[in-house]
Amino acid sequence: MGEAQKGLLSVIEKLKGSTEQEVRIVLLGLDNAGKTTLLKSLASEDVNTITPTQGFNIKSVASHGMKLNVWDIGGQRKIRPFWKKYLENTDLLIYVIDSADKKRFEETGLELSELIDEENLKGVPVLIFANKQDLATASPASEIAEGLNLHTYRDREWQIQACSAMSGEGVQDGMNWICNNIVNRKK
Repeated sequence: MGEAQKGLLSVIEKLKGSTEQEVRIVLLGLDNAGKTTLLKSLASEDVNTITPTQGFNIKSVASHGMKLNVWDIGGQRKIRPFWKKYLENTDLLIYVIDSADKKRFEETGLELSELIDEENLKGVPVLIFANKQDLATASPASEIAEGLNLHTYRDREWQIQACSAMSGEGVQDGMNWICNNIVNRKK
């Protein structure tokens, strides 16, 4: 069993006291950030054959009366204007950043800022995965957080988590954050 699957299962285990609770998670980020790799890793699927998402992928995991519905929406520039159509009733936003693609930090920061201002995401917690930490050129999560001015997001819970969607490293910590923040929010 992969580390990411163990992470997701441990979150579900912690939530097993709830009945029939559904959590709607929207997974966004620029193209090539690693969103689909992260989603496939969480679903224990092969992460070696990923193709760019042209629309969206949905994965649902059910266990102990809990259903996590994760919407992975493509990040190409032509698709981004449609992101807001998927935000209604969102319990958590997961935003994935390619930590090694410094040339696109400004662009990804602008997209995240626009999402934070969306009415349907008002007060919704945000988990930012600083992905591709396994690459030598990756910026540390703390540096990315500073560059994105995350400290200015005072109207919601947020967390930045260094990870590698390919290896699963750091994903467990992000899943634990989801468990501790989303579930408490929904009670």
